[in-house]
Amino acid sequence: MELFFLVMTVVLAGAFAFVNGFHDVSNSAATAVRTRALTPTIAVLLVAVFNVAGALMGTGIVVLFTDEWVSLPSGTVGLGILLAGLVSAIVWGILTWLWRMPSSSTHALLGGLIGSGLAAAYLGGHDIADANSAIWQIILPLLLSPVVAFVLSYVMVYPAMWLMRYSSPRQANTGSRMAQAVLTGAFALGHGLQDGQRTMAVILLGLVAAGYATGSSMPLWVQVFAAVLLAGGSLFGGWRISHTLAEKLVRVDPLRGMTAQGVSSAMLFFGAVALHMPLSSTHTVASAIVGAGANQRFATIRLTMVRRILLTWLATAGATAVMGAVFFLAISPLL
Repeated sequence: MELFFLVMTVVLAGAFAFVNGFHDVSNSAATAVRTRALTPTIAVLLVAVFNVAGALMGTGIVVLFTDEWVSLPSGTVGLGILLAGLVSAIVWGILTWLWRMPSSSTHALLGGLIGSGLAAAYLGGHDIADANSAIWQIILPLLLSPVVAFVLSYVMVYPAMWLMRYSSPRQANTGSRMAQAVLTGAFALGHGLQDGQRTMAVILLGLVAAGYATGSSMPLWVQVFAAVLLAGGSLFGGWRISHTLAEKLVRVDPLRGMTAQGVSSAMLFFGAVALHMPLSSTHTVASAIVGAGANQRFATIRLTMVRRILLTWLATAGATAVMGAVFFLAISPLL
């Protein structure tokens, strides 16, 4: 039975990575396609390739996640917590795609794991997370990153405009589109580096719970598995959310689209490589787009859509926590 639950954990982790790529391809490609820096086909192929490269670049967050942030029970109970958390995150990802709402796969996964962990504790288990580590190293960066992305993107429009001060509007747009094409790959690389490690962490936690690995040892097949599934989801691209980010949220010109992508790409890299902190690519890029769009003579931000997106973000962790708890209680008789 334990081996069956381990196999199911790996399968659902792959499904989570696929839905993550499918859901988040819009984050990388939306502004570049909107400003005609790239065609949709080229943008999706670029995102898929760089998602693979990013996912294979590092495992720093995975090691912290499995060694310090999460203490999972061994055996079928630990695997059951992972299964319930994954199912809730996958369901939420599909629902928000149907609603055309950008949402954080990271928040969804953490909410699902917290909810299923609390349900396990209610049935006599133990708390799966170190409270201090969870607050300061996981939750706080995820909550603060939208604010930082908005402010940085708003401010960085000024030096971008200064660099283009002697260029004609046509030259400025052409240069910005060329930079956007490069930054699309950079953002996808950061997305793979950040989000690929979520899938790796879940699989590694499952292997540790089943006694097949230690928390500090990352099997190569896990990295390759997460990278391929993340890229596969990107190739099937959920363009429903692209319309929300590039059209219904705010209209930006190529210069501001370039600025938003540059800021969000830098934040993803800095968070993963320098700080080893998880950042949501969705929260980062959406906030950066709004920040750049706000820095215009005539603001084009649609506040109604901003409020809807913020409500979705606020509901993500709570909704997936409830689903995670319900799913764990449903499968608990089998554990």
